[in-house]
Amino acid sequence: MAHNINFNEATGQHAFMSVKQPTWHGLGQIVENYPTSREAITFAGLDYDVTKAPIFARDAGSYETYPVPDQFATMRTDTKAVFGVVGKDYQIVQNADAFAFFDAIVDGGEGTLYETAGALGNGERIFITAKLPGYIRVGNGDDVTQKYIFLTTSHDGSGSITAAFTPVRIVCQTALRTATNVVRIRHTAGARERLEQAHRVMGLADNLSLQLEEIFNQWAKVRMEDNEVKKLIQLALCPNRETFDLLKKGAQDELSSVFKNSCEAAFEYAMADGAQQLETTKGTVFGAYNAVTGYYQNVRPFKTDEDKMKSLYLGGTGQTRAQKAFDLCADFVQGGAAALLMN
Repeated sequence: MAHNINFNEATGQHAFMSVKQPTWHGLGQIVENYPTSREAITFAGLDYDVTKAPIFARDAGSYETYPVPDQFATMRTDTKAVFGVVGKDYQIVQNADAFAFFDAIVDGGEGTLYETAGALGNGERIFITAKLPGYIRVGNGDDVTQKYIFLTTSHDGSGSITAAFTPVRIVCQTALRTATNVVRIRHTAGARERLEQAHRVMGLADNLSLQLEEIFNQWAKVRMEDNEVKKLIQLALCPNRETFDLLKKGAQDELSSVFKNSCEAAFEYAMADGAQQLETTKGTVFGAYNAVTGYYQNVRPFKTDEDKMKSLYLGGTGQTRAQKAFDLCADFVQGGAAALLMN
């Protein structure tokens, strides 16, 4: 998998930090102990500021310049890398402000467990994950899900500040996203103030954790036959109406090889022993759900790590397929195999 991790030529370091776990492609810094926000910013190479610089146009064949009204370039102050063009109302949220968001959530910063952080491209997009206290436990307690807050923001005007609650299953590193656990803040006037208040909304994470623990434990008690797991996977991974119609007709031979290979890989993941699927949840609705989320998290190849992040966390394919799988599992628990009928 290719990477798009920022490399700072001045420091000779890649802008990525991970606590204890290997970093992407072995690049960046592995930290043994959870750092403070100030330490995490330094370890991850995010200790730079971004500014708005005026834009000027120059006449062809002339050295005379003219200011471009209400348009600015966002620029990294240390390397002078230009990220993008923004309007006069665009408000920069500095990297340090993003970390301050996390410090406001957990114990005034003292209990914030920064797990990963980094920058992509020239530093125009940053991301941070922090571990929250407590766990989601499924089945007999062996299937443990940790709780994280994920935040990403861009400095090039291409997207909003996005913060989300994301449970990550220790065993197979699956991720769940639902529409209710995401906060998006535009880079306009007041963005910094709203970022400081966003932790109030993210307080929903505690309630959501309790709800998910109840839901997942219920799912772990509902058995699914292999053919039902296969059908759920096909429906969850279905990319378009044409594929759905072929599935409805039972025209398996006419399905694309890419789609069939994806479904087979997800089903193999569902049936795997050991670290990927625990015996206590394999063959259950919860196991089927993990098959889809685990496929995108651990099996499906992505061209770059940025592509993977967008797929899983920023409204991409992995996120939408996980939500579809979640909905199908909920319907199956309520209505049984009838929920998998293709109407």
